[in-house]
Amino acid sequence: MRKTVLTIAGAAGVTALTFGALNAQGGAPALDTSSVESGTYVADAGHSMVSWSVSHLGFNDYFGIFGDVSGTLELDVDNISNSSVDVTIPISSVVVPSQGLKDHFFRAGANGGAPDFWGPDPEPARFVSTMVHSTGDTTAEIMGNLTMNGETHSVKIHAELSGLGNNPMNQKATLGFHGTATITRSQFGVSFGIPFGIPDQVPLEISVAFEK
Repeated sequence: MRKTVLTIAGAAGVTALTFGALNAQGGAPALDTSSVESGTYVADAGHSMVSWSVSHLGFNDYFGIFGDVSGTLELDVDNISNSSVDVTIPISSVVVPSQGLKDHFFRAGANGGAPDFWGPDPEPARFVSTMVHSTGDTTAEIMGNLTMNGETHSVKIHAELSGLGNNPMNQKATLGFHGTATITRSQFGVSFGIPFGIPDQVPLEISVAFEK
């Protein structure tokens, strides 16, 4: 199964939180992070998302995306390890190419049994960080607990600061992050298709903006 583009999760994915000079990538100039302030940042839900992909029986990749990700970033620019993230991902917001698959996601279990996926009216997923560890000038590892489908398990997000500045639409100070993570879906009671060759390991791509 190959990783694909997408992006609490997230998720979340949410904090490439070291504020030295940004390393230039692909020849792009480094960002000036000197104006970044500590404090509480709120996710821009309209522009924050988590995507996933799985191999379809080894034939091709299948994509989906969760939108309307909300939550907060508590940022300490002087000590990144004091920073934290708490984000919520509405499962019901999932977008996939097939309406039939979406209906299956939210279908009740047969004969009163457990659903194949989330079932009707699923609770939102939530990622709450437990540790933020700097791994570079613009990168961090974020450990935290992901709760989904009534189950809670530890997840590690590799995060990178992707942009900063004032949003020209609302003039709010904004920080953007890209993140990646992998979850084991069977841990969260989403096991349909594993015996047929649909992978248990699901890569996530996270793209989130936080506004101050």
